[in-house]
Amino acid sequence: MVYLTSNPRSYEWIVEGDIKACFDEIAHPALIALARERVGDRRVLDLVKAFLKSGILGEDRQLRKTTAGTPQGSILSPLLSNVALSVLDEFVAGLPGGPRSTTVLRAKRRRHGLPNYRLVRYADDWCLLIKGTEDDAVALREQVAGVLSTMGLRLSEDKTLITHIDEGLDFLGWRIQRHRKRGTSRYYVYTYPAKKSLRAVMAKVKTLCRQVGVHQSLDDLLRRLNPAIRGWCAYFRPGSSSATFAYLSHYVWTAVWRWLRRKHRRSTWKQLRRQYCHGGWWPTGEQTEVIDPATIGTTRYRYRGSIIPTPWPTSGSDTTRTTTGACGEPGALKGARRVREAV
Repeated sequence: MVYLTSNPRSYEWIVEGDIKACFDEIAHPALIALARERVGDRRVLDLVKAFLKSGILGEDRQLRKTTAGTPQGSILSPLLSNVALSVLDEFVAGLPGGPRSTTVLRAKRRRHGLPNYRLVRYADDWCLLIKGTEDDAVALREQVAGVLSTMGLRLSEDKTLITHIDEGLDFLGWRIQRHRKRGTSRYYVYTYPAKKSLRAVMAKVKTLCRQVGVHQSLDDLLRRLNPAIRGWCAYFRPGSSSATFAYLSHYVWTAVWRWLRRKHRRSTWKQLRRQYCHGGWWPTGEQTEVIDPATIGTTRYRYRGSIIPTPWPTSGSDTTRTTTGACGEPGALKGARRVREAV
């Protein structure tokens, strides 16, 4: 998305898609029809249908029939939901000015004031990027609503927003926004952890510090705390996350020190520092040290659009930029160029 919204591509208008109860409302007949287009073995189709009709066991131990949707927990649910949402991929790809269009055709459309489109999708989280006007984005949103209705899906009117890249949006935990680089007159698209993501990891740290009793050792706390911090920081490393990491570092330090103060209510700061920090300020157990997010380096963005393989036939130098998937990102990073953005 950073690649597409940056100059000179400038897909500036974004439809933030939100589907109401996506996994619960997929129409079974439409889904089976899609699967039948690619699968010829009736035994496989019968097995898929059996998964869809298997029912849901509620907390009251009552088995309820499933007449729609892909029951979450089923091993086929992520795959089948992607099959259902492939109608959105196909629709956007087939639009004039969509991913299947050539570079020449897209340039011609822009000269005549016509929009071009791109889709970025990860399972049921997706954004439509428009190189055109806000009216073009509104019109496309209505068309998408009609396409999804064929699968029994509905867009949420409150959460399906049309946003300009200068206003910014949250997507997959990231805040994506274009603003001026400090000290210059040039504008770049930056990605950094969204406030909601930061609040979530802070709540996780707080919860862990309360779950581990003060009768346990500091190492017991750190063995639960460090993996959560490490995983969160690893996800948000490829972006402008240094300031957020520094803020999280201070919060983690405060949370651990509060835990130590509860553990040793009669000890002074000086005594605790001597016991747990070796005269410094960063808490360290006998075997483990608290991970300091501020010391975790960030990486620059990469131009990846032209090297991620897609199912659509392409031509011209500007290849398809549609990314879909239920688990992880496809494609290699070989030959990727770094984006000219300050971190």
